[in-house]
Amino acid sequence: MKLVRYGEPGNEKPGILIGEDIFDVSAHVSDYNEDFFGSAALEELKKKVDGGSLKRVAQPVRLGAPLARPSKIICVGLNYKDHAAETNAPIPAEPILFFKATSAIVGPNDDLIIPKNSKKTDWEVELAVVIGKKTSYIDEQDALNHVAGYVLHNDYSEREFQLERNGQWVKGKSCDTFAPIGPFIATQDEIADVHNLRLWLKVNGETLQDGNTSNLIFNIPFVVSYISQFMTLLPGDVITTGTPAGVGLGQKPEPWYLKEGDVVELGIDGLGSSKQHVKSYQK
Repeated sequence: MKLVRYGEPGNEKPGILIGEDIFDVSAHVSDYNEDFFGSAALEELKKKVDGGSLKRVAQPVRLGAPLARPSKIICVGLNYKDHAAETNAPIPAEPILFFKATSAIVGPNDDLIIPKNSKKTDWEVELAVVIGKKTSYIDEQDALNHVAGYVLHNDYSEREFQLERNGQWVKGKSCDTFAPIGPFIATQDEIADVHNLRLWLKVNGETLQDGNTSNLIFNIPFVVSYISQFMTLLPGDVITTGTPAGVGLGQKPEPWYLKEGDVVELGIDGLGSSKQHVKSYQK
């Protein structure tokens, strides 16, 4: 099943995507939030869908992020060997973890706003995991039983804020609009092999990232298990699993970054695609 949320910002309704059509499920689900993912609501919704008689949503319609604001976004840094190499960073012995503020979340096709005083706003296509059960100290072999599904994420990063302004990476990762998520959450049964998915990103039509999740340094079960050793994962939490080579910071002969008027497009096999138009910060 493919879960979407649609409508104007702050007033999104839950729906499901079947083919190219969106169907309203707000009569059965209040929202795709912690309560939804942490209960039997997903299985109950599948039964409702199989029973038919859902209302088709008139198109076009804005897509919001396909889940309500979660308790946290946990990010895994430098989780592809080629990305570590392009940024001149050593291969990590353990996953590098950092947080991204949930206030950065926007819809998949909403505008990217370059932050005030930004000089180095960068792109990162990533596979994200949505947690489906309250999870702590989970074993790796049981980790996928605690996953609700997968979703496309662009982990935008302001490299000066992240790397040159001291402190933790979070302030370079958390600017408003820096977490477009979606278009939909695909439940696990929709994805045949999460460790063999092509992920790509283009800026102004030029392909800059073209990788595969088979090249993850730390795979999905390991990452979920690892993070759960340090914190409780709540239903609806997002784990974003790293990006392949091709970010602005790694461009040759020298890095370059986004500017107003640029268009960023990205996608992952089985998880759809998204597009963000780049605009400058305005008061």
